[in-house]
Amino acid sequence: MAARAGPAPGREPGPAQLTAAPEQRDTTPGSSPLTPLPQAEGTSETVNGSLTTHVLNTVTGLPAAGLVIRLAQLQEPGLQWTELAQRWTDEDGRCLPLLARGQAKAGTYKLHFETAAYWQGQGHTSFYPFVEVVFTIADPAQKLHVPLLISPYSYTTYRGS
Repeated sequence: MAARAGPAPGREPGPAQLTAAPEQRDTTPGSSPLTPLPQAEGTSETVNGSLTTHVLNTVTGLPAAGLVIRLAQLQEPGLQWTELAQRWTDEDGRCLPLLARGQAKAGTYKLHFETAAYWQGQGHTSFYPFVEVVFTIADPAQKLHVPLLISPYSYTTYRGS
C-alpha cells in the first residue's frame, strides 16, 4: 500500500484526509469491492493504460494528492451514466489507469473530480464543488490522457499525451 498524503505540517487533517480510503479499491464492474487496488508508483504503471489522468494544484504548483476521481460511461438509449471506476490520486497527483489497455470502447465518458473535499482538506473553500470533464473516445485503440489543473476558483483541462 502506498503512503497517503496527510495534512500539511502544522495543519489539522481536513475531511478529505479523514474520509479518503486508506488504500484504493478496484471498483471495476465484476471485481470484488474488497480487492485492494495497489497505487501506481511513478508513471511506469500509468503508461500501460488506455485512459489516464493526473491532477495538479496550481496554487502550490504541486500534485493534488488524495483527490477522488470517478469514471462513468454514457449508456444509450436512455442517456444513463454508468460508473466504471473510482480512484484516489497518489503523492504525484496520479492514479492507476481508469481504463486498462483493451478495456476502452467507443463512446462518451465522464471524469468526475471531487474538488471541494480536496480544497477543504487544504484549508480552502472551493467555488467548484466538483469538476466533470466529458469527452468522447472515437478510437478505443488510442491511449488517452486527460490532465486537470485546479485552483479554488478555476480549472483547466486538455487532451494530453
